[in-house]
Amino acid sequence: MSLKQDLFRRPAASWRTWSFTLVCAALSACGGSVEADAEETAPEFVAREDSLANVRLRLMAANLSSGNGQDYDPGHGIRIFQGTDADVVMIQEFNYRTDSAADIRALVDTAFGTGFSYYREAGAQIPNGIISRYPIIAAGEWDDTQVSNRDFAWARIDIPGPKDLWAISVHLLTTSSSVRNTEASNLVKFINANVPASDYLVIGGDFNTGSRSEATFSTFSSVVSTASPYPADKNGNTNTNAGRNSPYDHVLVDNDLRAYQTSVVMGSSTFANGLVVDTRVYSPLSDISPALSGDSGASGMQHMGVIKDFLIPGDGTTASTVTVLSPNGGESWTAGSARTITWSASGVSNVKVEYSLNGSTWTTITSSTGASAGSVAWTVPSSASTTAWVRVSDASNATVTDLSNAAFTITTGGTGGTGNVFINEVLINEPGSDVNGEFVELVNSGTAAVDLSGWTVSDGTAVRHTFASGTTVAAGKAVVVFGGASGIPSGTPGAVAASTGSLVLGNSGDTVTVKNSAGTVVSTATFASSLAGTDGVSANRSPDASSSGSFVLHTGVSSLSSSPGKRANGTAF
Repeated sequence: MSLKQDLFRRPAASWRTWSFTLVCAALSACGGSVEADAEETAPEFVAREDSLANVRLRLMAANLSSGNGQDYDPGHGIRIFQGTDADVVMIQEFNYRTDSAADIRALVDTAFGTGFSYYREAGAQIPNGIISRYPIIAAGEWDDTQVSNRDFAWARIDIPGPKDLWAISVHLLTTSSSVRNTEASNLVKFINANVPASDYLVIGGDFNTGSRSEATFSTFSSVVSTASPYPADKNGNTNTNAGRNSPYDHVLVDNDLRAYQTSVVMGSSTFANGLVVDTRVYSPLSDISPALSGDSGASGMQHMGVIKDFLIPGDGTTASTVTVLSPNGGESWTAGSARTITWSASGVSNVKVEYSLNGSTWTTITSSTGASAGSVAWTVPSSASTTAWVRVSDASNATVTDLSNAAFTITTGGTGGTGNVFINEVLINEPGSDVNGEFVELVNSGTAAVDLSGWTVSDGTAVRHTFASGTTVAAGKAVVVFGGASGIPSGTPGAVAASTGSLVLGNSGDTVTVKNSAGTVVSTATFASSLAGTDGVSANRSPDASSSGSFVLHTGVSSLSSSPGKRANGTAF
């Protein structure tokens, strides 16, 4: 492995020549075309792709092999690549047919185009790699000491504009969260030793992480942003494994690049925080043609692709920057208190200042104020939150923007508050035969709002609903998940339709489970046939809205047969 390490010991004067030499070695291993005379051919690889305007850059993490051989030969992943049109892809299980140079080149040509460059690590059973629309000017691999059949693949890419992009493709182990954290720690050391702080950085691929609370993300947060909001599919589900209940796959970028993140637009659809590509739920599918609805559910397809878009400046754009100074993450501010938001700015005349309680929905504090002032007075909102953020942007160019480095907390009453979400009412046996009328009611009896982003509701078989990013339930309020939108009675407060299209509750009895975004069980209840067999009558806590109350037929606590979104007696929460 001396070649990949020796690159960074070379004197600066030999950088371009040595970069080209390494690319030659890499492409020779993976079937790329290489000319004999490095001095004459080098400009093809190192010519900078500068631009005089902002450029949209699409980054994708993709472990989209299918079939039985950890291979792209069946073609399901190829169609997804063709339909989503990424610029830089961090690919895993980079195998195709015989894995000859000709076959790998054919895969890249078919899935992306003949003008794309690629790097594929050599000697690995399930190699990682990078595929790029833009020239790869250096590439190699760093040792993953925890696994023998792949390493960390990296590429330095000459994207448009004054900065290069370092893309790192990873495939962490399923063994345990502690092993994944060891892998993350080792990779961070390589990054700190080798990647210039002045360049952009993205780590993408299959992390195999069971939840977003794993230590792996805390470790990676020293070099890339791991904060919400997260990419989601058409139904708002941010999980990426085949069962759509765990966040396995990620595109994580450094703060410099995150400042330029923009919505992913696919045909007629827009995804503000990025896209989890699940062809089984995507609509209209024509947006990502030639992908087919069954591609993401193909045999052996264990992951969904993840996409984030960025609007980056070219060389001709003014080097404008803004940086949030306070609150910058970790603070605890009391609701209603007088605070000051501060920032620094360069090349910006006026800034727009916003805040969010969930990382998704934003409220404007001021649409335009002088950037040179560096601060604005703010009365902290009355809603409690553990996921509050501040964003400062150039008032005339939203791509020049910065977020707090991490979330901060807003507490109520000077001492803070806590949420307490639980299952309060479930209608298993719908009125008549319209299963859209089934519902699960959750109540927050705590003293603080709870962010439900990424929380799930399951029956005894599978996840039936994932709450969309930005969903909250206020203290003392309820939210209700119905089987389908047509089953929601007019005027029902806090009602949403199941993201999968149905709750599928069994009339002979069932179990309902609610998990938070980390996959931890928050509330669960099993309903016997005695609570599920009466048509149109729900099971309700007794006493109503008490997390310790037992479930009885609704007619046992009220004259009503059910009360979705309201107290058992029909009054508002």
